[in-house]
Amino acid sequence: MDSYDLLVVGGGINGAGIARDAAGRGLKVLLVEQGDLASATSSASTKLIHGGLRYLEYYEFRLVREALKEREVLLAAAPHIIWPLRFVLPHERHLRPEWLIRMGLFLYDHLGGRQRLPGSTGVDFARDPVGRPLKESFKRGFIYSDCWVEDSRLVALAARDAAERGATIATRTGCLSAGRAGDSWRARLSDGREIEARGLVNATGPWVARFLDQELGLTHRAALRLVKGSHIVLPRLFEGDQAYILQNDDRRIVFAIPYEGKFTLVGTTDLPFEDDPAKVAISPDETAYLCQVINRYFRKQVSPADVVWSYAGVRPLYDDAAANASAVTRDYVLDLEGAAGEAPLLSVFGGKITTFRRLAEHALAKLAPFFPKAGRPWTATASLPGGDIADADFGRFLASLQAKRPWLPAELARRYARAYGTRVERMLGGAGKLADLGQDFGGGLYGVEVDYLVDQEWALSAEDILWRRSKLGLHLPAAAQTALKARFA
Repeated sequence: MDSYDLLVVGGGINGAGIARDAAGRGLKVLLVEQGDLASATSSASTKLIHGGLRYLEYYEFRLVREALKEREVLLAAAPHIIWPLRFVLPHERHLRPEWLIRMGLFLYDHLGGRQRLPGSTGVDFARDPVGRPLKESFKRGFIYSDCWVEDSRLVALAARDAAERGATIATRTGCLSAGRAGDSWRARLSDGREIEARGLVNATGPWVARFLDQELGLTHRAALRLVKGSHIVLPRLFEGDQAYILQNDDRRIVFAIPYEGKFTLVGTTDLPFEDDPAKVAISPDETAYLCQVINRYFRKQVSPADVVWSYAGVRPLYDDAAANASAVTRDYVLDLEGAAGEAPLLSVFGGKITTFRRLAEHALAKLAPFFPKAGRPWTATASLPGGDIADADFGRFLASLQAKRPWLPAELARRYARAYGTRVERMLGGAGKLADLGQDFGGGLYGVEVDYLVDQEWALSAEDILWRRSKLGLHLPAAAQTALKARFA
C-alpha cells in the first residue's frame, strides 16, 4: 500500500494550490481528481484576478484587501496567463450615487497596496474612445484596473508546479471511500488502488458536502450554498482592450470583456442551485437576461441567437445566510476536523480563484501541527511554470521569442507565449520551421503542442485541449477538431 503525507481530493484551483504548497514544503502529496483538472467550477469563472469591487458594498473589506494583495502577487508569478485589464463603469445616478462609487474606487485603489496597475479615474464618454460603443444616454463614468486570467491554465500550471516539487497528480481518478485507521486515513481509489495518508484535504468544490456525507460517512459542520453562474460568448461587441462593468436594476453587475480576439465574454448570473453540479447548464432565461443587460448599454444590439458559446458553473460558497445569491460571501472557510490522535481532515468551503494561493497557505497553517517537519511558506515569491519572465515584461518576452523564431506566424507566436510563457522553448525544442512542429491539425494546432499537453499537463482528450488547456474550440475548423479527436481515439 502506497503511503503519503497528504491526500488531496479535487483538482480545481484550491486542490491544485494546496497540493503545490504542500509539495513545496517537503510533504509527500497525492492529488486525485475524478475528471480532468479544472473540469468544473475552476474553468467556469469570469476569468478575473480581482479584488471584487462590488464586495465593498457588503463590507467584505478583509476579503477585498487580501484579494487585491494577491492580484499583485499573481501578476508577478504568471505574467503570461495573467495581465492587466482596464474596466469602464458607466454611471447611472439612480442605481448608485457618484460619491459612493468614488469612495469605493478610492478604497479599491488603496486597500491592497497597488503597485503595478494604474489607479481609477473619471471619464467623459463624449471625449474618450471607450464611450463610443455605449448608447448616447451614458455621458460619464469611471475607469479602474483589475486583471484577466486564463483560469483553467492557472489550475494546470499549479498542478504542474506541484508535480515538479514531488506531488503525484492522478486525473480521472476518484476517491471512492476513505476512513480513519488510527492516525492515518485509508482511501480506496477508482483505479483499484488503496492508499494511506496522514492527512486528507477535501477540496471537491460543489461536491464538498456530498463527499463528507457519502464517501467519508461524516456529518459536515459548515453550511454550503451552491450558486450557479452562467456566461455567454458573443461576436466582438466593441473595439479596444478595455472591459465594461455594467450595473443592472436588480443591483447585480455584469461584465463585458474582450475574449479570444474575436469575441466578447458576458457574465455572470447568480442563481441558487440545488441540482447535481455535474449537470449544470445555462438556461434560456439566463441567456436572455445577459443579452438584455448588453442591449441596455451598448449601441450594438444582440439576441440569444448571436451567442456562439456559453458555459455555466456552480460556486460552492460558504452559507452566511445572505438573503440573495449575489450577496453571499465569496470568502472561504477551512474546516479542520479530527480529535487528538486522529488523522486530520480539512474541508474547503467557498473561496475564489484570486485568493487560491493564500487559501493554500492558510490550509497548510491549519495542518502544520500534524506535520511539524514541513517547511515554511514559500509561494509568495515563486513563479508558476512559464512565469519566470524577466521583469514580468510580456511584450519584451514576446519580441524575444519572435526574434529567436522568426518563422513562427505572429498570431501563433503570441498564442504560444501567452499559453506557455518561458516553457514555450521546452515545447518547441529544436524546431526551426513550421514543418518541424509535427502533425498540422489545422487552425494553428500542431502535434508538438498536443504532445506537450499530454506529456506535461495531463491532457487525455480533445476536450481537455480545446476547452481547458486552451480555448481553441472557439477557433479551430470542424475538420481540425475531428482530426484532434481521432488523435485520442
